[in-house]
Amino acid sequence: MKKTILGFALFSALASAALGGETIEVYKSPDCGCCGKWGEIMKKNGFEIVEHKTNAIIETKNKYGVPLELSSCHTGIVGGYAIEGHVPAEEIKALLAAKPADVVGISVPGMPLGSPGMEQGGIVEDYDVIAFKKDGTSEIFASYKNGKKVK
Repeated sequence: MKKTILGFALFSALASAALGGETIEVYKSPDCGCCGKWGEIMKKNGFEIVEHKTNAIIETKNKYGVPLELSSCHTGIVGGYAIEGHVPAEEIKALLAAKPADVVGISVPGMPLGSPGMEQGGIVEDYDVIAFKKDGTSEIFASYKNGKKVK
């Protein structure tokens, strides 16, 4: 019996780590509907979501170092990183696993159709996930074409 309980506990811990298991603090406008859809997708991918509705969304983005040109509708904070907009769970997990010291966060600028939470009748736009760094530079972290990851 002890081996079964220990095995289950170990399996649960590993599954939690593999699925995310971290809390994303999400700051969003009280009127945003797509942010909630993104949050539900993150929950399905193992993240806990704590929502903060605020009318001071620009101030929140500034506080967490999100560049204006990379901004979107909501800002998440997880593991010390900013997650801006409709970033796929796969990329958040990759960021948390890599733990790059020079990165402030990752963003999907704007609100591209077909990105997580922005599903609209089968319309899918290509988009990049951009890493923004402490030195003010940015680079492509991942690319999605026709709804599939290509980089």
